[in-house]
Amino acid sequence: MMKRARDVTFFLALVGLLAIIPPGGFSAWTWTSGQRWIYIFFIAFFFCSLAVPLAAYAARRLGAVDQPGPRRVHVYPTPRLGGLAVFLALALALLRNQQFSPLLLGIAAGAAIIFTLGFIDDVKSLRARTRLFWQVAAAAVTAGAGLKLTFAQQLPGGDALSFALTVIWLVGITNAFNFMDGIDGLAPAMGAVCSLLFVGIAWNSNQYEVAFLSAALAGACSGFLTVNWHPARMFLGDGGSTLIGFLLGCLAVYGSWATGNPAVALSTPLLVLGIPVFDLIYTTVSRIKNGQISTVKEWLEYTGRDHFHHRLMKLGLGVRQTVGFILLLNLCLGLGAWTVRHTASTTGTIFLLLQSVMIFAIVVVLMLLGRESTEEEKTRSGTR
Repeated sequence: MMKRARDVTFFLALVGLLAIIPPGGFSAWTWTSGQRWIYIFFIAFFFCSLAVPLAAYAARRLGAVDQPGPRRVHVYPTPRLGGLAVFLALALALLRNQQFSPLLLGIAAGAAIIFTLGFIDDVKSLRARTRLFWQVAAAAVTAGAGLKLTFAQQLPGGDALSFALTVIWLVGITNAFNFMDGIDGLAPAMGAVCSLLFVGIAWNSNQYEVAFLSAALAGACSGFLTVNWHPARMFLGDGGSTLIGFLLGCLAVYGSWATGNPAVALSTPLLVLGIPVFDLIYTTVSRIKNGQISTVKEWLEYTGRDHFHHRLMKLGLGVRQTVGFILLLNLCLGLGAWTVRHTASTTGTIFLLLQSVMIFAIVVVLMLLGRESTEEEKTRSGTR
């Protein structure tokens, strides 16, 4: 049954790709109608679906297969090089679009480093300091190409401070998404939703290059989700989750989210990426407070089950319910980011931001309830 489903998916992806890739027809319509991002989305979607068998073959040849075990939720050996399919789909979709700039090439160079690092880590585990070094190097390459947090340039130290904060931001978001890849479907679904939100905001404000990159990422994530939805037939691996996180971090900096309103410009990408950013900050502070980590090395290597998705499952939600609930929260925050850009009054902006704060307050309550549930289970079982 599973093999038949794979064959059908591959056939439909091939037919879809052959139907839309030639010049003219659907491609020309999306361009002339001002909907080019739709074409880029479907190119990435179909390319990713076609590349999945190649990624599975590579995983088996290289031994990058997750085996079932006591701490695993899957019951069959599962390839973990899904990032290869996502990376190939992104590259081919952007090449087909044939629109490049020095900044986009800088982002592509950094993304290639991040993916290569994650791919090697999936095949042969790397030390934490090695991963951190190359993540910083990738972020530095992209920041050096001109991708910088502009608000920091107005502060003392201007360019140097902007460069450093951009590197920290990119490394942080890269790892935040890697940490989110803990259950089937969550990371690619989040990647697709966040990218589509960026598409909508960027396209609506005539930032076409940002929209094209966002659409390519959304399509690749959606294509991979067809094999990663629970029960997953393939995992993203570090190569995929860090690649998605890095590109979303780049999109957050790349876009011009508001003119003449620094609060809206800063809050827009933070709201779109609110769930992974909040999860990263909350779990980091919690682990430091509880003495579980004290160095960057320990932070990178710690594999506790205390993330937001873990705590929701501790409260009784299933895998699909957990993913759906997190996506719903993310959509609420993202739509708030979309709306706040079109709110003329200061009062309206304040109320929308307060609404977002209340959503985060709900997340905090759920995190605390999930922790209490875990502690109760440990007490009943007599373990600590």
